[in-house]
Amino acid sequence: MINPIILVIEDNREIRLSARFVLEDFGFIITEAENPAHAMEFLAHQKADLILLDMNFGLDTTSGEEGLRFLAWLQQQGFDIPIVAMTAWSNTELVVKAMQLGAGDFIEKPWNNQRLHQVIQQQLQLQSLNRKNRALSQRLEDQKPELVWQSDVMNQLMQQLAAVATTDANVLLTGENGTGKSQLARWLHLNSSRAKHAFISVNMGAIPESLFESEMFGHKKGAFTDAKEQRMGRFELAKGGSLFLDEIATIPVVQQAKLLRVLESGEFEMLGSSQTQRTDVRIISATNGDFSQLISDSQFRQDLYYRLNTLEFRVPALRERPEDIPVLATFFAVKHGQRYRKPELTLSACALKAMQAYHWPGNIRELSHMMERAVLLTQTGELTATQLSLPINAQAKNLLTEHELPMMTLEAAELQLIHRALVDCDGNKQKAADLLGITKSSLYRRLEKYDLAN
Repeated sequence: MINPIILVIEDNREIRLSARFVLEDFGFIITEAENPAHAMEFLAHQKADLILLDMNFGLDTTSGEEGLRFLAWLQQQGFDIPIVAMTAWSNTELVVKAMQLGAGDFIEKPWNNQRLHQVIQQQLQLQSLNRKNRALSQRLEDQKPELVWQSDVMNQLMQQLAAVATTDANVLLTGENGTGKSQLARWLHLNSSRAKHAFISVNMGAIPESLFESEMFGHKKGAFTDAKEQRMGRFELAKGGSLFLDEIATIPVVQQAKLLRVLESGEFEMLGSSQTQRTDVRIISATNGDFSQLISDSQFRQDLYYRLNTLEFRVPALRERPEDIPVLATFFAVKHGQRYRKPELTLSACALKAMQAYHWPGNIRELSHMMERAVLLTQTGELTATQLSLPINAQAKNLLTEHELPMMTLEAAELQLIHRALVDCDGNKQKAADLLGITKSSLYRRLEKYDLAN
């Protein structure tokens, strides 16, 4: 651990020396400046973790104006350094002004060594907490849902979700893997009356059956062998907010009864405790499972299903919303381009056509991963179909279906595909080759074969 650096700004050399002796004994690294001007010069090139600032210098000994001007300068420069102000004169008005200009605390000279140490430690700890909170806020900001669409089917879904977002009704999102159910769950929370409270997400399929109660309801210290300290469960963590139960259909039948009891009564007990707690959460759940089949096979309780699906919405697969592929692909190209320091990337027309011809079994998640890979591989500012590495057989199959080629010889089909690619790519042979999944030289050989080279 690096010891904190404290900048002592004081015109009295003996007081600076006294501060050094005291604070170095507590493990701090001390740097001295005899006036604010020297401190400004120091801060222009080096850092300090805390400033111990005398308020009075050479101009006068009582007003504190020099100290106040220095505090104002720190604010203008945007320094994020905790400040402890000090003076030999007890002056309430000066203390208030110093606090208004950013001083975190105030001590009088001569100081009590333990009091000085306590004040400095408190300010350093407060600064550390503030930075952690800002970092957490930034992470939460970064976790805002990535929702991009322009298709009619998604417009309809989003209108329905907007109509119910402000209610406390339980919502069940169904659909294939990778369709964006978790992003929609977060969107529902952020657009609800609970948005200022926690959004807690838990993958139900990742919880071992033996730890279900501990994870969901928490446990007391000593509740079981490895319970060395008390732990809050997901229901308590989400109090006042939303609890997102992803992969809800994977819960073992034995545990479904315990979850049903909470949803029905709003009550639960922490493992190892007899004290009943009441929950105050909105349940949003998601699955790619077929509930009708699971219920029929006695793998999922029908009464629990009815508790979860007060409002049920199916999220369409990407192949059902092809109009969204270009905007999503562009969004991910920009996102991953910024991440890997490759800004201003564009997608070739052939790449977009190839993506719209593909069936996307992995949906939006697959599209994001594919775009990330393409961004990493590209050596130019344009992303091509070749860099997408789309499965050629699936691509060709979809192209054939889309353009309704009749039964014909392979040579005739190849000729038509080449002609179509050249038309779609405005005669650009490199782009046409990318669309067809072959090299440019392979395309030229075929053009010569069919006497289309000129």
